Amino acid sequence: MAYGLGLGDAYSATLNRIQGQGREKARLGIASLMWISHSERPLKADELCHALAVEIGSSNLNSDNVPSISTLLACCQGLVVVEKEASTVRLIHFTLQEYLRAHPELFGPAHSTIAETCLSYLNSQQITALSTNPSPSLQDTPFLEYSSLYWGVHAKRELSDCAKQLALKLFDDPSSHIPTKILLQAPKMYSPTIDFNNISLFSGLHYASFFGIIEIVASFVEMESCDINKIDCGGNTPLAWASRNGHEGVVKMLLRRDDINPDNQDNDGRTPLWGAAYNGHEGVVKILLERDDVNPDKLGSDGQAPLWGAAHSGHDGVVKILLERGDVNPDEPDNYGRTPLWGAAYSGYEGVVKTLLARDEVNPDKPDNNGQTPLYSAAFNGHEGVIKILLEGDVNPDKPDNNDRTPLLIAACQGHEGVVKILLERDNVNPEKLDHDGQTPLFWAAFKGHEGVVKILLERDDVNPDKPDNSIRTPLWAAACQGHEEVVKILLERDDVNPDKPNINGRAPLWWAARHGHEGVVKMLLARDGVSPDKPDKYGQTPLFWAVENGHKGVIALLQPPESATPSLP
Repeated sequence: MAYGLGLGDAYSATLNRIQGQGREKARLGIASLMWISHSERPLKADELCHALAVEIGSSNLNSDNVPSISTLLACCQGLVVVEKEASTVRLIHFTLQEYLRAHPELFGPAHSTIAETCLSYLNSQQITALSTNPSPSLQDTPFLEYSSLYWGVHAKRELSDCAKQLALKLFDDPSSHIPTKILLQAPKMYSPTIDFNNISLFSGLHYASFFGIIEIVASFVEMESCDINKIDCGGNTPLAWASRNGHEGVVKMLLRRDDINPDNQDNDGRTPLWGAAYNGHEGVVKILLERDDVNPDKLGSDGQAPLWGAAHSGHDGVVKILLERGDVNPDEPDNYGRTPLWGAAYSGYEGVVKTLLARDEVNPDKPDNNGQTPLYSAAFNGHEGVIKILLEGDVNPDKPDNNDRTPLLIAACQGHEGVVKILLERDNVNPEKLDHDGQTPLFWAAFKGHEGVVKILLERDDVNPDKPDNSIRTPLWAAACQGHEEVVKILLERDDVNPDKPNINGRAPLWWAARHGHEGVVKMLLARDGVSPDKPDKYGQTPLFWAVENGHKGVIALLQPPESATPSLP
């Protein structure tokens, strides 16, 4: 491998200097490089320091062994730096990572060494004594999170006898261990509702299946006393964890047991197939679907089938595999009325949307319980590609939800200019369609301060820029109330906008801008003819009254006549 301009020789020379230091300095330097180049994520400086203080196999953590980061940097001879903002350690250049991976003999079995270190840390007296409630401060145990989340990843890659024994020791009493809680709380993927009061149910087989460590799984499975269907604190079987995390070898091994239940539901009613489908593990999905005792369309407690999970997560390959089955309903809504197409449209997965629309059984315009169609959900999140695909089919582009909000209105509200343009190109989209409060797409764009959308809508001859809602609030009122100066400016340039139109309570745009302290808006409104600076609402309260009441000195100065000394703030 070429490293450019003799970098390989330079790295080799520097490593020779590191190894030529005193024994402890050489150990720290090489170990630091091993950890940084093999860790699953960037390590914090204090994580690295505490990792290097662990004595493999020792039951005690000695704080006196923790080196300082400055010591480690010195031992690494300039090959390691600290990112100040993130406080993480990294190699000096990406080519050093390539060099180190090309020379594995520098570190020996790196992954097994890291696994042994993590497990020794987790098995130490200091860690086993920690309570799971409340969770300990990671500042006091900086290496706890990494070791809890990643020991199994390293052990799966390279499992030594030492690491296996340390893992089995960790499994002996997981109820007393905070690592289990940290592992189950990590937001890495879908996981069911966890009952942390019963964390002891998470067994060694669950652990090994979670990480996919096939050698340890085999050890458990061969035991006659092994409960292959044991559920943990989330209602998961070992098969559920292996399926969810895509460990095909473990899945096959577990399914060889005659007493396995491959369709067990977790605390949320979701099966191993659901977890594999949601996370896009095509191989596991195929393995499970070969079983006659696996229901490919089994619903969770929220009414979501495996197809729904795969569609919502954008796994087109899994969607196609499931749709090949004749017993999968491609248009099955969940408890909220959201179909697989709805979920795919909401998340913006164009490939899945096309796959589902190719099915005759799929209704492209099926609304959920809130009356929101797949087109509406795509418009909400600004997925232009999905919008175009849906509009090629039999959909109503102007279909309102239960609050009378159309796809155009929600796109305008969210500020999705591209979607607004696409929808306005349709003859059957009404740009003035009112929601249940009588508010137009323009009103919502103005209220949210989306200048681009406001301009697009105002280019239309069939858009009334001064249309009031049910409470007689105009788009200008909405923009002024929220302090959106650019939108106010755009609207005030129109001759057909009344700058002083009051709402149902007699409160004009100036009144609201003054109350909220929007000085820029107040200035623009006062510069317009026809705006009364002292216009009271129906309760007799003027803009100046509320500016004083709320302490907006800048607005007071704008509204108060120069010759008047009152009312002023103390």
